[in-house]
Amino acid sequence: MKSTRMIKANEVQRDWVVIDASGKKFGRLLTEVATLLRGKHKPCYTPNVDCGDYVIIINADKIEVTGTKLDTKMYHRHTGYFGGVKSDKFGELLENNPLKLFKLGTRGMLPKSNLGKEMLKKLKVYAGSEHPHTAQVSKSEGSN
Repeated sequence: MKSTRMIKANEVQRDWVVIDASGKKFGRLLTEVATLLRGKHKPCYTPNVDCGDYVIIINADKIEVTGTKLDTKMYHRHTGYFGGVKSDKFGELLENNPLKLFKLGTRGMLPKSNLGKEMLKKLKVYAGSEHPHTAQVSKSEGSN
């Protein structure tokens, strides 16, 4: 009987995936990104090892949002002080800081541990079509 091979952290092969977000639905894009960051698309997936790829999202400000989410969806955080609840609207975050918006959305789909924090560090988001990772243009997945 053959046993399943568990990969070790030093054996992981990481790729760079570039995703063009223009015209894509926000939530559908984030589920794809979370799968790539976690490494579940690879045959050597191991739950306790960070075996995911690096993900670069370009044109983050051109995503599509259905319904009235731009005006009604809120992201809350707490400062730790009494009455310290701060809220941001989805539309304002999309205009001012798309990196924060994509990280908040993706963070909820990753493990709530130090492993999840390490996976989230491999996500790079850019509002325009240019990114500084010039050596990583060979493995592009923008046509999906």
